[in-house]
Amino acid sequence: MKFQQFEKKKNQTWTIKDHTQPKLKKPLVLVFGNRYALEKESIYQEVKDLFPDGEIIFGSTAGEIIGGNVLDESITLTAIEFEKSTYSIFRENSLDNNKDAIQIGRKLIKKVPKQGLKHIFIVSEGSFINGSALIEGLETMHDEIAITGGLCGDDSRFEKTLASYNENPKEGEVVLIAFYGESLEISFAQYGGWTPFGPERIITKSEQNILYELDNQPALDLYKKYLGDKAAELPQSALLYPLSVKSKDKKESIVRTILTINEEANAMILAGDVPEGSVVQLMMANIDHIVDGALRAAEIGMENRKNKPELALLVSCIGRKLVMDQRVEEEIEEVMEHIGSQSTIAGFYSYGELAPFSGNVNCELHNQTMTLTLFSE
Repeated sequence: MKFQQFEKKKNQTWTIKDHTQPKLKKPLVLVFGNRYALEKESIYQEVKDLFPDGEIIFGSTAGEIIGGNVLDESITLTAIEFEKSTYSIFRENSLDNNKDAIQIGRKLIKKVPKQGLKHIFIVSEGSFINGSALIEGLETMHDEIAITGGLCGDDSRFEKTLASYNENPKEGEVVLIAFYGESLEISFAQYGGWTPFGPERIITKSEQNILYELDNQPALDLYKKYLGDKAAELPQSALLYPLSVKSKDKKESIVRTILTINEEANAMILAGDVPEGSVVQLMMANIDHIVDGALRAAEIGMENRKNKPELALLVSCIGRKLVMDQRVEEEIEEVMEHIGSQSTIAGFYSYGELAPFSGNVNCELHNQTMTLTLFSE
């Protein structure tokens, strides 16, 4: 693989990160950036001028990852030339599909050629899509092919997210990258590091990703009671206190972030499904545990690799970023130290992370995790 990386900070021009890299041929160009920066009408043309034959994917973020740095209010660009492998890109818009995430997933996966398929990476709108339903649709046809990726972010505003393929970023887009190649080695991992606390409760009323009742009591009222003074800062304060959800048909607990609240219905809207009958417990963060979680993700991702990774795509959660604040780069540094300095690092802070649990290929929607996808040819 060959790489070039650029960054564009607020009110500045594009800066290349490494001047020694050669000109790339037909690269995959991943552009992650602040939503306001991606709303500028010139942005697609700016990137197209840098890489006229590039296949360009945009995604808005809650923070940009490039090398060992975490940036805000910027745009980062990572261009990748695959020398022995190939890729194909497909897109659907959830606004054109009545926001039916299962239908979007099914439509996307039907477009993907299966011969030689190695891996799927998703860059999805993140403001209203049900990530669990999107995965359900994507997994209707594939055979033992892992899916990773993330839901786009909008800092802590939760107003709207943007994504696109070979056009200006827009709302509702879900972009799928399919990777092919005999020599392509891809591994992945996710890990959290959050600590459960308080009593376990049962979800007694929910509908897909909307949580209405816990132990037959209004869920939002209970949640506000636990938050105390921080309830006035909802929904942002919910990022600091996600829910651990253990459903009957899952071996592992899933962490769920509350995206927004519905005061009228006394309900909470989460990033993914919360099935009735599931056991729920509040979670809180310890910064050292979160950093250790990132290290554990790197360890899992490296466990069975034959070759050192050349590219690492990191998708971490906005909740982790808010908790870690000035120490946020520590989790990136832990990943870099374990996977090796030879890797080109790129990624973003998200509203939801997509990856299987360790030892599995079935994808799950996660919140509050560090997720990484490692590539080598």
